[in-house]
Amino acid sequence: MIVLSQALVQACLLAPGLEWHRLLDTKFWVLALSTVCIAAAGYIINDYYDIKIDAINKPERLLIGRRIRRRKAMFAHLILSGAGLLLGLLLSIPVGLINLGAVLLLWGYSARLKKMLLIGNVVIALLSASMLLIVAVYADELNRITLGYATFAFLISLIREIIKDIEDMKGDASFECRTLPIVAGMRGAKLVLYPLVAVFQTFVIIVILHPASSLLFDGYMVLLVLLPSVWLIVKLLRADRKRDFTYLSNLNKLIMFTGILSMLLL
Repeated sequence: MIVLSQALVQACLLAPGLEWHRLLDTKFWVLALSTVCIAAAGYIINDYYDIKIDAINKPERLLIGRRIRRRKAMFAHLILSGAGLLLGLLLSIPVGLINLGAVLLLWGYSARLKKMLLIGNVVIALLSASMLLIVAVYADELNRITLGYATFAFLISLIREIIKDIEDMKGDASFECRTLPIVAGMRGAKLVLYPLVAVFQTFVIIVILHPASSLLFDGYMVLLVLLPSVWLIVKLLRADRKRDFTYLSNLNKLIMFTGILSMLLL
């Protein structure tokens, strides 16, 4: 998803029309590799700190401490983080600084921030947005369309992170996490999600109504982004079990995927 997103930003958003030849730029792939390395390192450090929580929330997916030794996992995290930072610095100072910020935020998120009310959710949403913005920052071609897709990524990621917290309530509550559903309850978390989804839908409608958007793009956004988000609200109203929120989390992934693919229609 990261590589696809960045490739579409590179080819579709940084210049008028589709310019696939921009994907032949070796430096772009170095940039994508640096982002993937840091994201992979982030997953590792998150699993490293969440061994006990994951043993409750998703025991069937537990790797670190069961199949992979904790020391090896930490070593892999350091190697991947270092590779991501080095590659970023080789490209430019701004990219290197963004990568450094991502590494520090992912470490802080895993160690502490994810257990704090909404802060961890916002951090991950910001990192999702930065994944798109870093391509434009490196090319020095930041524009409104790229900022629009970064906003899209931020909103849909924030919604999904809160849904995941509801899904993982049982394990998180056992280790004194202060996530939104633990502090406010499932109903309280839903009451936060409803306006967030409404903001997301309003944003999508504004994009659809923009005079510069094409009829094909508008139809795509209505059918494959806006309507699924309406279905998300319908399912959220009735959700009360872990499997319901797993479904909603996967639906969020689908909306993110279809939203990113809409770059092809610009």
